[in-house]
Amino acid sequence: MDELKRETAEIQAYLDIVCSNNPEELADRISQLMSYMARSGELLAHAKQLLRSRKSEEIRNTIMAVAKSERLSASVQNALLDSVCEQEAFLADWLDRVNKSCTHQIEGLRSLLSYEKEGLRLTKNGY
Repeated sequence: MDELKRETAEIQAYLDIVCSNNPEELADRISQLMSYMARSGELLAHAKQLLRSRKSEEIRNTIMAVAKSERLSASVQNALLDSVCEQEAFLADWLDRVNKSCTHQIEGLRSLLSYEKEGLRLTKNGY
């Protein structure tokens, strides 16, 4: 989990960078974001697997014992499970947002790149 958090923080730091309107920088950033998008998708799958594993473990150990002795309702059991797996759920949510942010930034950068290309085209033709 620590490795997933470290790598997610690295991607998040890149997403927080504001880039210039330089077409080369825009194209390079799109390439890097495409790589990060693929990687964050894989990390998200690992984080969700980690979350499911932790939930299964907690159901077997803690929640079943508490539910039998306390006769807790299903909604209370689910709330207890969510509180026990808070860190894993946070990581999965964070990776989901990072992955979606990559997608949105790529689309925005493509628009900026198209704008810059059009500006160059108009400048060369004397408009």
